[in-house]
Amino acid sequence: MRLEIITPDKEIYKGDAKLVSVPGVDGSMGFLDNHAPLITVLKAGDVKVTLADGKVQLFPIKGGVVEVMKNTVLVLAE
Repeated sequence: MRLEIITPDKEIYKGDAKLVSVPGVDGSMGFLDNHAPLITVLKAGDVKVTLADGKVQLFPIKGGVVEVMKNTVLVLAE
């Protein structure tokens, strides 16, 4: 799936991911290919990105919003 993590200042990440985990206000959630459409609010924490080769990258955020639609995850972060 495609992932974009964007802050007001810059684009932090743009590329493919196997698994994306985000810190939702109601708890952590993860997204894989073909996830149902979703929009929700995020709290402070780490966006955890698992790449196709198994490597994991962490991106700290202060909060924001995530949208999941058509195998694309868009994180608008603070």
